[in-house]
Amino acid sequence: MTDIPILPPENIMVLQARAQAVAGLSLGQLAGELGVDVPADQRKKKGWVGQLLELALGADARNQSLPDFTRLGIELKTLPINAQGKPRETTFVCTIPLLTIQYQQWENSQVWNKLRHVLWVPVEACPSIPLAERRLGKAILWCPNAQQAAILQQDWLEITGMIAMGELELLSGKWGQYLQVRPKGLNGRCLCWGYNQAGDKVQTLPRGFYLRTSLTKQILQLQT
Repeated sequence: MTDIPILPPENIMVLQARAQAVAGLSLGQLAGELGVDVPADQRKKKGWVGQLLELALGADARNQSLPDFTRLGIELKTLPINAQGKPRETTFVCTIPLLTIQYQQWENSQVWNKLRHVLWVPVEACPSIPLAERRLGKAILWCPNAQQAAILQQDWLEITGMIAMGELELLSGKWGQYLQVRPKGLNGRCLCWGYNQAGDKVQTLPRGFYLRTSLTKQILQLQT
């Protein structure tokens, strides 16, 4: 690990300059510069690429429920891409607080707090490329446009309404145009508390909000 922590960027220009400096580097090159070991098996280190970039760019939110660059209000998201340059998977946004989400409003929700301003960093994710050799792409600083924001809000309202009504078992990945709900846990034995339709607290699978590739494809097009 690098002996001198990289301080949080003081403004957007500094953040963009740092992101530009790592574009084109392989993960192995960046890890070497920072004194970080590349894991042999990423399946056991699923968040490693994001953590590496947090370190390189000076993210300071750590485990707080805040945007990664707290002073700038900007979230950092890696965007794994396939050999065709398209998103390879959905993007995790945040865990859903099943017992309390009905008390949130869209404007102060965790989802909007995470997505109102995002620095996206594309990363090669083709399984045939060894992890250390995968390269970082040109970062994209993104804010949802009016149409995207409206769709995200509508998805959120629909999904949280179902959760508030205790309709967890009816809530599948098919709901939402941009936002999707998926189980969020290591396995089926990882449970949390939620409400059923009778209003009783029950144990259920943790859920998370994810962004569909239909939106991240639009974001990638901003590079051209």
